[in-house]
Amino acid sequence: MDQVITCLVVDDEPFARDLMENYIGRVPYLQPVAFCENAFDAINELQRQPVDLLFSDIQMPNINGIEMIRSLSNPPVVIFTTASKDHAIAGFELDAVDYLVKPISFDRFLKAVNKARAHISQRWQPTAAETAKPKAQVTNHLFVKDNNKLTKILFDDIYYVEGMKDYIKIVCREKNIITYMRMKAIEDILPPDQFMRIHKSYIVRLQAIKSIMGNTVEVVNGQSVIISKASRQDLKRLLGIANYNDEEDE
Repeated sequence: MDQVITCLVVDDEPFARDLMENYIGRVPYLQPVAFCENAFDAINELQRQPVDLLFSDIQMPNINGIEMIRSLSNPPVVIFTTASKDHAIAGFELDAVDYLVKPISFDRFLKAVNKARAHISQRWQPTAAETAKPKAQVTNHLFVKDNNKLTKILFDDIYYVEGMKDYIKIVCREKNIITYMRMKAIEDILPPDQFMRIHKSYIVRLQAIKSIMGNTVEVVNGQSVIISKASRQDLKRLLGIANYNDEEDE
């Protein structure tokens, strides 16, 4: 199972941030959290919402990338992006997994991301103490790219998610959001005790289900979505419906 890797970009050059946004958007398992233009904004963002991977420029005004990393008590996995090779030694002394010199090609970017992914996977390996007790849910929301901004969506506001090739439509209480993401990626983010993938193209929030009939599920906003025959018994168990009969609904 592919895990979604959350990431943050900090670079004072708008073109560099745009390039990184383009590259990140081409890697299905990368989920951007923010694109910051200086170290102060990046530090504030990391304090508010830690990430798995940080892409950081080095030569920035006031606080450079190396000083920023040194200031963090628990830094994420770091990939430095810079126009100069002068700080390479200092970068690797901070255990950065890679050091990308601008202009950065997508192939070189992807190679660095794959190295970072391996490091992050090792961090994700649970200890014996962690596996001995259940993990508590630590968040009630996710962030997705909506046009040119990152939008916060509460899990409780989601009715269902519809897959559309490389994009998804998140149907929410107040509006619908279409964003570049695979169904597998958001399925890994959404808590399994609240959401279920009932079809290759649909994930539904269990509390949003209003009724079930045949191969359709009606949600509380009045919309109906398709449920696969293979998923109906699992949905029945999750909803605690003891008298649900597939044959009667067909």
